[in-house]
Amino acid sequence: MFDVNTAPPCGYTCGGCSHFRKDCAGCRQTEGKPYWSSYVENSRCPIYYCCTNERLLEHCGLCSQLPCETFLKLRDPSLSDEEFQKSLNERLTILRKRAGTSPG
Repeated sequence: MFDVNTAPPCGYTCGGCSHFRKDCAGCRQTEGKPYWSSYVENSRCPIYYCCTNERLLEHCGLCSQLPCETFLKLRDPSLSDEEFQKSLNERLTILRKRAGTSPG
């Protein structure tokens, strides 16, 4: 079930993550510093920062530049190319639904 309180701007579903509520409270609660953020430059998710701090949007589905370069390049290195593409497509679908727009 979709929960706006735990839905990060990027379209991931925190509730489906094995780290959620164990070693991560989620992007909304940590203000863009999920468990994995210590592995990226500036220790903050660049998608979260862009969306909420620079563009002042609730989520990326409201951005006219979706999918932008940052959105397309940030990926879990453990995913194969096929897994990443599937994840990317799922996130875009979720974000477009949240924005009330059709895929396209």
